[in-house]
Amino acid sequence: MAKVNPGEFFRQVRAETAKVVWPTRRETMTTALMVVILTAILGVFFFAVDSAFSAIVQALLGLLS
Repeated sequence: MAKVNPGEFFRQVRAETAKVVWPTRRETMTTALMVVILTAILGVFFFAVDSAFSAIVQALLGLLS
């Protein structure tokens, strides 16, 4: 691995950072909103599945006693 002095390293970092295509504010807000919505939907879904399994287990345990 070649040794690079700190000045050259920072020039390379700046050059690579300049190549990055940064999202616009609108794209960032849209993506964040989609994450919040999908997280809420998945939370409700898993709550429903957990409640259904809990009810099934309670019913099966009620049959045993």
